[in-house]
Amino acid sequence: MTERMVDVADGVRLCVDVSGAGEPLVLVHGAGCSLVAWPDGLVELLARHHRVLRYDARDQGRSTTWPVGKPGYGMRDAVDDVLALLDEEGLDRAHVLGVSGGGLVGQLLALDHPARVATLTLVSCTPGSAGLPGMSDDLRAFFDGGTDEPDWGDRDAVVAYLTELERPFQRGGFDEALQRVIAQRTVDRSRDLRAALTNPYLVDPGPSCRDRLVELSAPTLVVHGDDDPLFPLAHGEALAREIPGAELLVLPGAGHGVPPRSAWPELVARMESRCASRP
Repeated sequence: MTERMVDVADGVRLCVDVSGAGEPLVLVHGAGCSLVAWPDGLVELLARHHRVLRYDARDQGRSTTWPVGKPGYGMRDAVDDVLALLDEEGLDRAHVLGVSGGGLVGQLLALDHPARVATLTLVSCTPGSAGLPGMSDDLRAFFDGGTDEPDWGDRDAVVAYLTELERPFQRGGFDEALQRVIAQRTVDRSRDLRAALTNPYLVDPGPSCRDRLVELSAPTLVVHGDDDPLFPLAHGEALAREIPGAELLVLPGAGHGVPPRSAWPELVARMESRCASRP
């Protein structure tokens, strides 16, 4: 990777990696995920068509961190960070791919700055939970039961811990070998893992933008696993229904998060179809 640090706000620096050539594509991951949580194989497929930007959000990877339990930023800062990265790269607009919480960043970006978003791909996202089913019973039990933290000084124990954190979310799409590689890289390049695993979940998401989705003009692809335990499929269906002209791609057997590698070719093909359909 060709990582570099970018100043996005006073005292805030984000680590960015850029690969490939073509129309720019920004990858926005969910809470607690650094840029290495995007599998290299998927990035390589996307980079055949795009100049791909992936980055460590605040408190992730090599980017600026805050004390554990005290994140000094909000959801609007996350949106402004993407704008700052586009400006740094000299880009008027880009395609945006957001996963989970990164999808909310993408929605807000496309609503508040429509000229900057060429197309929007939303994976494992929700328009808001009102009137939609809650998380699965087994995932609720996982949260309620908690997990024993590892010895943070024991690299192997931390890698195993991070790997297993993903299993309940990805269900039948869980790829242990891939997640272990991601966990290893996450441990080796993170400034503060405890901040990374704590602070993003304390950030105020701000007011719901659900009633504004009808204003969203970017060609949108909604991607959702039919076995998502956090946001059941009804969330993806509602999101696609409430965004004008949105297309829904349902992934059989997939859970929550980046789609399993078996789905990457179709994901990329559908994204390129959306790119071709934009005004």
